[in-house]
Amino acid sequence: MPSYLEANPALISTVTFPFLFGMMFGDMGHGSVLLAAALVLVFGNERLKETMLAPVLPLRYMFLFMGICATYCGFIYNEFFAMQTEIFTSCYDMSKREQLNAQLEEGPGGEL
Repeated sequence: MPSYLEANPALISTVTFPFLFGMMFGDMGHGSVLLAAALVLVFGNERLKETMLAPVLPLRYMFLFMGICATYCGFIYNEFFAMQTEIFTSCYDMSKREQLNAQLEEGPGGEL
């Protein structure tokens, strides 16, 4: 507990952690598995109170937001179970890549 006139970082951490987790874990497949498990915890709250999952139930909404953010960032990153998808195309023109590599290999004076 923070003492008098000290800031409590728990509120800021609680808000930003799921999105930072999603950026790190960004994958549509794994995020959707986490999201599905969190939805089971959220909607099965009453039935799961008497099971082994009871200690996890206070964190169910944090897991829900982590799953949403991981799925969203995986959609932005174009990844599904660590495989690249082609939902969005790249904004970079890769046809000129060979020309750029040749210029970098020549060096600043133009000689190889």
